[in-house]
Amino acid sequence: MKWTATKRRVRVYGARLRSLGVGLLALMTVAAASGCTADTDQPGIVVTTNILGDITREIVGDEADVTVLMKPNADPHSFGLSAVQAAELERSDLVVHNGLGLEANVLRHVDAARESGVATFAAGEAVDPLTFHPADDGGPADGAGQPDPHFWTDPDRVRKAVRLLADQVIEHVDGVDESVIRARADRYGEELTDLTTWMEKSFDRIPEDGRALVTNHHVFGYLADRFGFEVIGAVIPSGTTLASPSSSDLRSLTVAMRQAGVRTVFADSSQPTRLAEVLRTELGGRVRVVELYSESLTAKGQGADTYLRMMRANTTAMTDGLAQGLTDI
Repeated sequence: MKWTATKRRVRVYGARLRSLGVGLLALMTVAAASGCTADTDQPGIVVTTNILGDITREIVGDEADVTVLMKPNADPHSFGLSAVQAAELERSDLVVHNGLGLEANVLRHVDAARESGVATFAAGEAVDPLTFHPADDGGPADGAGQPDPHFWTDPDRVRKAVRLLADQVIEHVDGVDESVIRARADRYGEELTDLTTWMEKSFDRIPEDGRALVTNHHVFGYLADRFGFEVIGAVIPSGTTLASPSSSDLRSLTVAMRQAGVRTVFADSSQPTRLAEVLRTELGGRVRVVELYSESLTAKGQGADTYLRMMRANTTAMTDGLAQGLTDI
């Protein structure tokens, strides 16, 4: 009898342990599920390009999660999304993208998110976009009259985009503190005003007749319009890096550079400089190839990991490059 009672107690004790184990497992499962969904329950913003991603984070701070799809040193014209990234778009509260045809491989995913009910904001389309000039006026051979997507090279337009983006965040992202968003947008707007003033003073070193730009492709139209530069042409005569120049395109650009006395070519740091080097050869080696951060931020510590650092680095490189080019003529 004593043995039977002991055996019964062991069975009861074992059953209680199993019951406790099942309960703990259930609690762990709930906790894990809560952990997995915490990020999706948190207000979320998905941004296509890393330049807009940095700007969005400056506005939002800790008020919402910001996911940036484009990696550092990537090409916005050609980067694509994984299936996981595409799904993130449709789960977000707000999708921020450049628009104007910049993210060629991403637009269909943005459209799908919009059709599923997600709010979207095309920053470039909201800031009075410029159109490309005709080819005989320094514009791309294939894009005359088409909208130029590279609005961020004008900090004044970025400041306008910041105000509009703050409105979008407040309207569409649940739970954010409007006063915090407004304050952060105002502070960042002041930094952009300071940037514009600094750029103006920096470019004052370049005389008006020396403000001629030749770039890797047509990316600095907004900067030229804002700060009084003339775009002579581009190595790739297009508003996108996906095009390729013909030999006649390069010859035409060589002639234009000779006529304008231009001795500096600005190439994107994330793109090969091979074609710019061809121009150097055509012009007898009397061409400086200067790298700029034109369409993508870098990784941290690589010189252009924020929009403000990128613009300051580019301004310094352009000013130094053009000043040196003038002394070489």
